[in-house]
Amino acid sequence: MPLSIHQVSVPVFERSLKALSNCMDKAAAHAEAHKIDPAAYINFRFYPDMFPFSRQIQQATVHGAAGPARLAGIDLPKFDDADKTFAELKGRIGKALDFIAAIDPAKMEGSESRELKLMAGGRERVFKTGYDYLFTHAMPNFFFHATTAYDMLRHNGIELGKRDFLNNE
Repeated sequence: MPLSIHQVSVPVFERSLKALSNCMDKAAAHAEAHKIDPAAYINFRFYPDMFPFSRQIQQATVHGAAGPARLAGIDLPKFDDADKTFAELKGRIGKALDFIAAIDPAKMEGSESRELKLMAGGRERVFKTGYDYLFTHAMPNFFFHATTAYDMLRHNGIELGKRDFLNNE
């Protein structure tokens, strides 16, 4: 029996979003233990023209929720992008997790072979199939931001390892 597009997408986004939330728990604990203002991590950038940590999390949640939503043909969740604390960012992740958990897998059926159009970067993007969209746009964008967020925390001394990123228990 072949895997459904729901099976190859939703659990991947869920696991990785939970991992990001867990990494933020470690960052918050590190900040408290070392008497570091959490804003130092929240606003950290690798380079001036890069998004800060908070925006990396925001983008990961957008792509993590938008991927399954577009494949299901449903409206994307609305986020306000005002997250300024670990608690607010974790709440945002929780909202994304709740949203994708509520997607009916049956709504995604058939999207693997259906053309998908979206606006990205001010231009229309056309994907020949849902798999094309999932594997060349949704997941790469999600993992770009998730990995960058993880790397920012790691760079700043948070004791994280591969198991944290992979959410291996």
